[in-house]
Amino acid sequence: MEIAKTTEPENSMQWFVFFKDQLLLKKEYTTNGENKYGIPHGINPPVTPEAGCTIHEVTLTDGHKVKTFALEQPVPETEEWVMTGLRTSYDYLPLADYQAAGKSFQILYWDEHSRFCPVCGTPMEQHTPIMKKCPECGNEMYPPVSTAIIVLIRKDKEILLVHARNFRGTFHGLVAGFLETGETLEQCVEREVMEETGLKVKNITYFGSQPWPYPSGLMVGFIADYESGEIKLQADELSSGAFYSKDNLPEIPRKLSIARKLIDWWLENN
Repeated sequence: MEIAKTTEPENSMQWFVFFKDQLLLKKEYTTNGENKYGIPHGINPPVTPEAGCTIHEVTLTDGHKVKTFALEQPVPETEEWVMTGLRTSYDYLPLADYQAAGKSFQILYWDEHSRFCPVCGTPMEQHTPIMKKCPECGNEMYPPVSTAIIVLIRKDKEILLVHARNFRGTFHGLVAGFLETGETLEQCVEREVMEETGLKVKNITYFGSQPWPYPSGLMVGFIADYESGEIKLQADELSSGAFYSKDNLPEIPRKLSIARKLIDWWLENN
């Protein structure tokens, strides 16, 4: 793999280069000599793509365009380059760059998982940056978004925190789950809370949403009040769960998640 020599002319673009979920970052330094990391810029890619690699142009929500492509092997760390996980990149990048990396990763994930038509099995052809079409049957495919709810449940001066078996670490978060066909978001909140904890909730209100590129989700946040029931955890989903006051909180999620935004909102308002 050849590392390209890059310059940063005024019309250079950001390049989001991935090996699986590892993002290529350029090592930079502050005026005080401290380590700093950034997204590579340039007219040409910072790393030479493998033969046959598709370079995608991604339009961000503000209309700005960036480029992204996937590698077949990681870039070794040097004095100039380092690769880090997409989640970890949140700690090193401005929020806008982290969000751009997330969208780029979702486009690459869609590209990898839409090579063949699910209707007739014919290789798909890309017609626009976000649409593939089957040349045989005409089936069209767009980057999918899997919608999930996440809910902060209040009971007096406490909130429900749970530890899911798929959590990476020992932190406790909020009840969450995927929307099912035919459900409203509010019905999904009621069902997931009942299935996972045995509790009934009321006063379900919308809080906010967050793109969640792990690998291609949208988290929709809600606040709800406890109505009735005793905690009975869904054993295959949750390993622990209880109501906590602000004075005895366990370890909670990191700042990048909407779960943490919901918890921080509750802490600021109680």
